[in-house]
Amino acid sequence: MKRATKILTLVLALTFVVAGMAQAAETYRVAYIARAQSDAFAAWLANSVIAEAEKYPNIELSVFDGQGSAETVNSMIENAITNRFDVIIVQPHDGEAQRPYVEQIVEAGIIAITTNARIDGIEGGHSVDASPYLQAKVNCDFALTQVPQGAKVVVLNGPPGNFHADERRRAWQIEFFDKRPDVEIVGEQIANWEKAEAMTYMEDWVQSQPQIDAVISMNDNMAAGALEVTKGNSEFDNLQAYGVDGTAEALLLIQEGGMTSTCLQAAYDLASLLLYSADKLATGGASKIDMDVGNPLITKDNVEEYIKIFEELGLL
Repeated sequence: MKRATKILTLVLALTFVVAGMAQAAETYRVAYIARAQSDAFAAWLANSVIAEAEKYPNIELSVFDGQGSAETVNSMIENAITNRFDVIIVQPHDGEAQRPYVEQIVEAGIIAITTNARIDGIEGGHSVDASPYLQAKVNCDFALTQVPQGAKVVVLNGPPGNFHADERRRAWQIEFFDKRPDVEIVGEQIANWEKAEAMTYMEDWVQSQPQIDAVISMNDNMAAGALEVTKGNSEFDNLQAYGVDGTAEALLLIQEGGMTSTCLQAAYDLASLLLYSADKLATGGASKIDMDVGNPLITKDNVEEYIKIFEELGLL
């Protein structure tokens, strides 16, 4: 009887070991849907997600390009649901357009994470993002001391309805324009985060406006587009430009004196938290995740330290 008990105990022990090994070896399929690979920051984030996923042997990552279209992003979400991914990470092109589709992810029993920008209020959903208001505010605080009295400025906005675009513009209004009534907006357009669109608007403004002292941009990509138009034109030697993201291009522009400041939205930090969250949620290590990365200001005074970081990471 004792021998039978020992054999049964051994069999049970082996069963638990094998079950544990099977659980540890289980692979989770993660879909990452980027809003547009043509967007400098979106591409940086997608590439960072790919690099970070290599640290997780239990994650099988698939990346999809939303091509700057809300309809395309929605179609990819539907396909990811149909293909029963374990985790679907969505970088929305238009948060409200994507909302019902992200809700479908949750309804299908699949883990849904929204990022850059998060979609608030989705019951059962998760998010990894940053505070767009604070990202703009650090620029505003700096601009208060940099933009000259009586300045004429142009404003480049992201897509309407986008959480980051709307909150950054709101911050600029409250934290800068309301405090500096001497500053006049002589041009404002929606350039949808795109460099080419920003260039088109800046070309028009350069022709139509006798004075432009600063470019207030809701991201680096659009700011870089505006600066491309004025490059080499001595009339704009003192032009100031503000952005958000901290892209490699923006850092070099600040180093060269072409851009005034940006707020770092570190794609590598977002990617790290995204894969951490996907792993924790998929393996049952967490039941709810909503996290933000920081928002450091980058100017000519500290740009070299960030350039060094980017060089060490192989981003420059």
